[in-house]
Amino acid sequence: MPHHPDVTNPAPTAPDTALPRPPRPRPRSHEQRLLAPALARMLPGADAPPAPGAVRAAFALWLTAAAAGVFMTAADGLPLLPFLPLRMAVLSAAVLVAVRMRRGARWARWVLACGLGATGALSLTAWAGDAAAGWPPDVAEVLAGAGCVLHLAAALTATVLMFRPAANAWFRAVHHR
Repeated sequence: MPHHPDVTNPAPTAPDTALPRPPRPRPRSHEQRLLAPALARMLPGADAPPAPGAVRAAFALWLTAAAAGVFMTAADGLPLLPFLPLRMAVLSAAVLVAVRMRRGARWARWVLACGLGATGALSLTAWAGDAAAGWPPDVAEVLAGAGCVLHLAAALTATVLMFRPAANAWFRAVHHR
């Protein structure tokens, strides 16, 4: 096609340097608007001041202890069936209290240390007594025992970490803000 003298070819332009627009927020339902503040208070989020590594590690270990408790319950099977709702309620409460501890609630670390640390020690003692009575143990007892030992190790380590000097200073700072 011949080039027409009165038609100008536009020169190539520089790429658009404008930043992309952020996506528009989607409208939230009434339930989402009601639940969002409550969930924000419960879930670990931005801490001011930031939680030290000992508190973050203790939180992870409490979640590990709760998971080990679920594993113990599943490995024990039928003998614990009548106690299953109670055990699941305690483990769920432990997770919620651990979340509160991670957010800086001083009462929560005492509940975890005294309530669940002592419960973990008692459950290990009970498991050891049951295991000694039925020697040699079957596979389910060994798995439940492994879960019990993991539960206790995680709970005791988390308890120690929650009371480290850096953790104590952080709990004081969070309490006074």
